[in-house]
Amino acid sequence: MDSQASAPPLTATADPVPQVRPELPLAPGAAARARELVLRNPADLDSATALLDHVARHARTRPDACAVQDRERTLTYAELAARVAAARDAMRIRGVGAGDVVACVGPRSAHTPVAFLALESLGASYLPIDLGWPEGRVRDVLDRSRPALLLDYSDGTASAAHSAAVAEGIGTLSLPTEGRPGGLDDGPYGDRSGEARYTIFTSGTTGRPKGATIEHRGLLNHLWSKVADLALGPEDAIAFSAPLVFDISIWQMLCPFLVGGRVVVLDDAAMRMPRWLLGALDTTGVTVVELVPTVIGRLIDEIRRKDGPALPGLRWLLSTGEEVYPALAEQVLDTLPHVSLVNAYGPAECSDDVTLHVVTRADLARPRLPVGTPVANCTLHVLLQNDDGAWRPAEPGESGELFVGGTCVGLGYLNDPATTERAFFHDPFDPDSSTGRIYRTGDLARVEDGLVHYLGRDDRQVKVGGVRMELGEIEATLSRHPAVESCAVTVSDEGPVSELVAHYTLRKEVPQQELKQALSAALPPVMVPRHWRQWDALPLSRNGKIDYRSLTATPAGPRKEAR
Repeated sequence: MDSQASAPPLTATADPVPQVRPELPLAPGAAARARELVLRNPADLDSATALLDHVARHARTRPDACAVQDRERTLTYAELAARVAAARDAMRIRGVGAGDVVACVGPRSAHTPVAFLALESLGASYLPIDLGWPEGRVRDVLDRSRPALLLDYSDGTASAAHSAAVAEGIGTLSLPTEGRPGGLDDGPYGDRSGEARYTIFTSGTTGRPKGATIEHRGLLNHLWSKVADLALGPEDAIAFSAPLVFDISIWQMLCPFLVGGRVVVLDDAAMRMPRWLLGALDTTGVTVVELVPTVIGRLIDEIRRKDGPALPGLRWLLSTGEEVYPALAEQVLDTLPHVSLVNAYGPAECSDDVTLHVVTRADLARPRLPVGTPVANCTLHVLLQNDDGAWRPAEPGESGELFVGGTCVGLGYLNDPATTERAFFHDPFDPDSSTGRIYRTGDLARVEDGLVHYLGRDDRQVKVGGVRMELGEIEATLSRHPAVESCAVTVSDEGPVSELVAHYTLRKEVPQQELKQALSAALPPVMVPRHWRQWDALPLSRNGKIDYRSLTATPAGPRKEAR
């Protein structure tokens, strides 16, 4: 048995991510009441076994079954195991071992899960680097994460990452493209529950990225919860569609390996063109796909332009990343009646999704869709902070800030103890928590009839004209107009007073006054934007979400403006 592969499971050390968490100040009686109101979903899931043990099992029992495919190649389970073994050996020769962080750069492809699994076999941690990042951002991420190596499968397109690695004194290694004879013949890989498994650098409010680090047990708990919630089996094909620095990419490229299913890589070209995306989903037989609402809307528009049934093999369509509004959900249910639409919510700091909700026709009458109930082994609390800084639980129907506990909660932010201490606390409610941690999401929520309703970011609750309001409520209302394709609402502080600005794109031309009247009929006058800006296309981040910073920073972008 390989000595590196059978090393004892790691625990987080005090240097990268401190384990000691500050106490959350509570009002008298708050802990007891919070335990009465908590939403939880206990389940007996295997959150310890290495992913590689499952890959090795499939390689023995179904060696010729397809494990992962992209536009250029297909890897069977036997070939996947051989490729992982070769990559593991190459990194071990370069000194990578248990507890190391390895930065990985390359396009979304069949190479990506090979790199991830090879790192797992060494007890090391995966850190994706975006090919589109400028050198300055890459250097910042490398400086903060201190990786042992830069693993490259970019085929020569990662010049910014290489330059940054040289500047930071970090060695590079090209991912081997040939498998090792014998494959994974040195397992089993055993209990990995306490190892740091991956880090995703997310945008911080200060403008600097922060690296959310997830343990193996959080990852595996999330993967098995997806298997249970979506009833996944060996016949399923999961679309690997997300940018690699978006947390949903992790489950998309790994979950099928638990059940012997298939990973289908959708490249950036397909994701940019709805016609190509529809064709790729259809020809590859994808059964499960998770997309941001903007991409879902474009996909549905493309399907409606075609005659006949669409995507007959698709079973599940998950919406994530930002709020999906009832108007778009209704279009999905009408256009793809055989597909179950799931509204998913979760922060990168908590192993991705922490709630799921299967959208029903009855939900469409709601002003905003619920995000549902907790996934397996996640606990949810909605809390309010008193004037003295102490927290108390929000009563049913009362809005507050969402906190997440349980197996899903990550370790914190890599090499950033100050930021970690502002968001991760010792869990004061659950003495039996497997992590002992609770995460403050910064998201507003409300619980009604046992369902969580997401109310937007705390920092998207604004005060205009002396009235506190949620920008998401205005967006949800505007999205109901049949001519509106996409929309966003921001606040302009350019004048003497703050004013609301509505940004939108249209399916068909309508007067701006008609849109304004639609909002006036549903919202108080102070919540109707004074400025209206029509765009050819709203600016998006690389993750496909609406880029609110660009909306406010690019006055030349809109086609029209009216007051």
